[in-house]
Amino acid sequence: MIARRTFLCAISSFLAANTSTSLHAAPHATESWAQRLLAAAEAQVGVTTLYSPAYVRMPYPDGDVPRDRGACTDVVIRAYHDAFGCDLQKLVHEDMSADFAAYPRNWGLSHPDSNIDHRRVGNLRVFFRRHGHELPLAKSAEDYAPGDLYTCLLPGNLAHIGLVSGRKTPEGDRPLIINNIGQGTKIEDRLLEFPLTGHYRFVPKNV
Repeated sequence: MIARRTFLCAISSFLAANTSTSLHAAPHATESWAQRLLAAAEAQVGVTTLYSPAYVRMPYPDGDVPRDRGACTDVVIRAYHDAFGCDLQKLVHEDMSADFAAYPRNWGLSHPDSNIDHRRVGNLRVFFRRHGHELPLAKSAEDYAPGDLYTCLLPGNLAHIGLVSGRKTPEGDRPLIINNIGQGTKIEDRLLEFPLTGHYRFVPKNV
């Protein structure tokens, strides 16, 4: 965990030093569910200032780590919880309990663990795919809509996830993303920086 955090902080510091991003609102209005989701995600900027994927025992359901810290998955989890009361901890845990064999075995577990399962990119990807929220993997920025989720692979085979925002680069050719890649939740121009591995659109049933 420490090595991953140190590596991600190094990536974030390097890219921040070499990237200048202005926040320009996208020209087209988003649907209401996406607006709510993205408002909840953007509200994390300046609140979640640390990157920490550390294992933490938490309540179930509606568990969370301290809001000043978290991993890339926590940005997504908190946005859905705050916007819609949608508890990905509970949803993933129930789905893993129903079919544990469908999920990755990368972490040596023999049974679901509600403290960490939902905070792993691989598990979120399986959950979204199993429930019909996966979209074709797009390589062009124009194929990503506000509120979409994307996953990518960082150097060292580290999985990452982020939200596609309703804002665009100054040139207007790419959407900015909301993520925590090492220095807290930020809105950045990083959608196409690393090899993309997944594209999802998860609209909760209660919306």
